[in-house]
Order: sequence, then C-alpha cells, then structure tokens
Amino acid sequence: MFRLGLTGSIGTGKSATATMLRELGVPVHDADATVHALYRGRAAPLIEEAFPSTVKDGEVDRKKLAAALDGKSEHFRKLEAIVHPLVREEEEKAIAAAKRAGHRLMVLDVPLLYETKGENRCDAVLVTTVSPAVQKKRVMARPGMTEELFHALLKRQMPDAEKRRRAHAILETSRGFPAARSELQALLRALAPRLC
Repeated sequence: MFRLGLTGSIGTGKSATATMLRELGVPVHDADATVHALYRGRAAPLIEEAFPSTVKDGEVDRKKLAAALDGKSEHFRKLEAIVHPLVREEEEKAIAAAKRAGHRLMVLDVPLLYETKGENRCDAVLVTTVSPAVQKKRVMARPGMTEELFHALLKRQMPDAEKRRRAHAILETSRGFPAARSELQALLRALAPRLC
C-alpha cells in the first residue's frame, strides 16, 4: 500500500484537496475527523483523567480542554501522548480496510504531518500552498477568527516554505478547483507505476 501524506498550512486548501481525492476514488484517512471521533469515544476518559472537568456527557468539551491546556507546551505534549497513538491505530485500521477493498494508494490527511514527523509513515508527501495574502484572506473569513488566533495557529505550524522544500509534490490551490483537480489527476497518473 502506497501511503501519500497530504498536508498544508491553515487556509491552503488541504481539506478541499482531500475531498477532490475522494471524488477521484482515492481513500483518505482524515486525522482531524479521527480526533473528533476519539473525543466522543475512546479518548474522552483518558483526557478526563489527565485534564479533569474537560469532559461533559462522555465528550471532550473543546473550550474546557483549551482552557486546561492554557497554551503550555508541556500540556500539549501530555495531550498528544494520549491522542496520537489512538489516531495511529485508527489510521492503520483504515489502511487495512483500504487494502481489503483492493486499493493500492491511501492518502493520510494530517494537518501537522511534518510537525509530528508523520512523513516517516509516508512514501511521499503532497503539500498544498497559496500565497500569504490568499492564505490570510481565507483564514480571516472563518467564523470567530481573529488576527491573534491566526498568528497563534501559524506559530504552531512549520513555515510554508519549509513544507514546500520537503514535499515530493506541491499543489498551488489558488487557481481554482478545475486546475487543482487536473493537477491531482496528473499526480495520480505519475504515481500509478509505483502502485503495482
């Protein structure tokens, strides 16, 4: 099974790219969606134990968890030590299911792929990118987004230039969906010989 990592900084079109890949018939494992499911399931009691009063009705309350994390790196590391192994387990289950279904390519959609050394689990990495101006415009249009929050989110992410330097393939997403889809189709054709 060929594992293609998909990552990109906030506002660069990673989620839309994942959707297009699904539409092209490629299975995608979404790390963010997995975390959301884990917060409603297996991870909830473990997080409650580590960060008391952050779970309500069996589900992690993200606002309470954010308050408990208090921006401290040691708290984030503690949370990641709980969540990341569970996400990997779910990822491996998804890969096994894709193999059983006859797929030879699996996309691992991971927002912080490089930051968590997730590229080591991939055969190649596709990075989405846009200009800083387009990125800021997209992110600032999101509900509840502030300049301060935008910069805090960027600070937690590896700079776009470094992600592009490390990437095996780059998708510039500001040229519209038809152009992006065409580039993805070309990438899938290029990968085909490696999927035997």
